[in-house]
Amino acid sequence: MRNNLLKRVAIASCSASVLGLMTMVAHAEPSGYDQLSFQTEVSEEIANDEVQARLYKKAQAPNAKALATTLNTSINNALAIAKRYPSVTVTTGQQRTYPQYSDNDNRIIGWTGQANIDIKSTDFTAASQLIADLQSSLVMDNLNFGVSEAKKDALEQKLMTDASRAFQQQAQRLTRAWDARGYRVVSVNLNTGNNYPRPVYAAMEMRASDASVPRPNFESGDSTISVTANGTIELTK
Repeated sequence: MRNNLLKRVAIASCSASVLGLMTMVAHAEPSGYDQLSFQTEVSEEIANDEVQARLYKKAQAPNAKALATTLNTSINNALAIAKRYPSVTVTTGQQRTYPQYSDNDNRIIGWTGQANIDIKSTDFTAASQLIADLQSSLVMDNLNFGVSEAKKDALEQKLMTDASRAFQQQAQRLTRAWDARGYRVVSVNLNTGNNYPRPVYAAMEMRASDASVPRPNFESGDSTISVTANGTIELTK
């Protein structure tokens, strides 16, 4: 009899513990009431430290082989020149060729093509001089300034912390405004955004006959890096 009584007491205690655990878990979940959703944003201007440019060679030839020879020779020469600037990253871009047709019988009478190279560097002096060297045989397509990945990542890490603190401060202000005792976070999302300016330097077409092209001066400007924190809190009364 005594053993059966002890077993019933043990089972009852265990059931009470499980019920208490279930109650705590259920209480930890958001109730869906007295919830507020809002967003905070922090941003910082930072000097652009990276330049990106694209240059191309466009040519015409009577046949595809001659066209390929012209384009490949130009790009190979450009890559050879670029090797003198190890601080500049140079990659070959897209190459396109397409036929030219006669107006009368739709025969192929020639070929036109274009080959690109892309350059990227945080060394503005070297990049500027390389662009000048390449513009003796290639044409500038575009020029852009931005923030390097390493510099951008470091700033974004800082701004994520700032955005999180701003979210908490706003949550505390809203808690006081709604005469609540406190709050708990239901969800928070951190998002990054970048605003890069338009290029300051306007590229000009240079013909292959130009023996020497002056080195362009860069004014890289600034970019704005921002991080937003948007989420939901639940007020506790």
